[in-house]
Amino acid sequence: MAVTISNIIPAKTAENSQTTQYTSNGVQTIIDKFTATNYSANAATISVNLITAAGSAGNDNLIVKTKTLQPAETYTFPELVGHVLPVNGFISTIAGTASAINIRASGRLVS
Repeated sequence: MAVTISNIIPAKTAENSQTTQYTSNGVQTIIDKFTATNYSANAATISVNLITAAGSAGNDNLIVKTKTLQPAETYTFPELVGHVLPVNGFISTIAGTASAINIRASGRLVS
């Protein structure tokens, strides 16, 4: 078994439509850190789903629902840390507002 530390979601702005941010292609992925920062002047929300390979984003895999971030607030999502994505599982997010929240995640890839 090989373990590789990886920046699984490079820093980017979260979209205001349900978007796959990372897919665990051919490996299992352990989420070590997931960070979101609201860089706008207004409160903004973000939701995060952890989905198996055969699934799609929905209430059955919603881990964080409409987390409100105040202007300039950073949140580190302890709800996601330690979760394991199966092979071909994925992380999907939806922000309540376009151009408001930056996200980044790191983890371990296990093959």
